[in-house]
Amino acid sequence: MTHTLLRVDTSARRTGSISRQLTDAIVAKLAPAETLTRDLANALPQIDETWVGANFTPADKRSEVQVETLALSDTLIAELRAADAIIIGVPVYNFGVPTALKAWIDLIARAGETFKYTETGPVGLLENKKVYIAMASGGVPVGSPMDYATTYLKQVLNFVGLTDIEIIAADGMATDAENKLKAANDAVANIAA
Repeated sequence: MTHTLLRVDTSARRTGSISRQLTDAIVAKLAPAETLTRDLANALPQIDETWVGANFTPADKRSEVQVETLALSDTLIAELRAADAIIIGVPVYNFGVPTALKAWIDLIARAGETFKYTETGPVGLLENKKVYIAMASGGVPVGSPMDYATTYLKQVLNFVGLTDIEIIAADGMATDAENKLKAANDAVANIAA
């Protein structure tokens, strides 16, 4: 049973979004006790030199400004830590993820917080969480050579320790919307709640 679910919507569209429809369906299927919602339609700030400097300053040495600079990143990471499962709604824009999702990733992928470096390479620190990627595309099939969105997301999520990933795809909507959406909804219905 999922007690706490983190829902991350990344579509710029609040109405008529297939990825949002799929995240709605997954939330309904999982019926969590609590749902944390992070809507990225209002863009997150991009990391900049000030943010990078704050991030690479040891926590006990950060100035008040540096602590404030990292406050949003800390909140986003706390949401991930609190969640038993995560749903990320992802429309494919020009073969990749929306820029808002890339900004979210930049803010949550932090050494010492969501991953650490070891002598044998990086190790993710977010473990034992199920991730559902609700992906929608007009013409990019999941797993195809032009699918940079789900390939990138799986790489990044694995990097921070999130390895139990299930993709629910409504791909190819531009050519066969009815059947593709039905297949995606059937996949949601088959999720083990």
